[in-house]
Amino acid sequence: MSKRIGVIGIVIDQPKLNADSVNRVLSSYSHLIIGRMGIPRPEDQVGIIALIIEGNTDHVGALTGKLGNLPGVTVKSALTTKNLTKGEHGLD
Repeated sequence: MSKRIGVIGIVIDQPKLNADSVNRVLSSYSHLIIGRMGIPRPEDQVGIIALIIEGNTDHVGALTGKLGNLPGVTVKSALTTKNLTKGEHGLD
């Protein structure tokens, strides 16, 4: 199955209560994550995580589905339309 590059935006309400469960899911899908940026907003009791990912649509869907089912977590994703094949992404 071909891979695609994309982004996932994650908003965590009350990160002190919910961040550990998000990080457990992200750790189990670390093979998809190329880059990660986290922005804490303690004054708003929210945390934001932006991920750059590379994977097939099944794996990306499984990741976003597990994240979206966590309490206090909102997830949005966008994938490129171009399918990557072996040799195009430097991970041969």
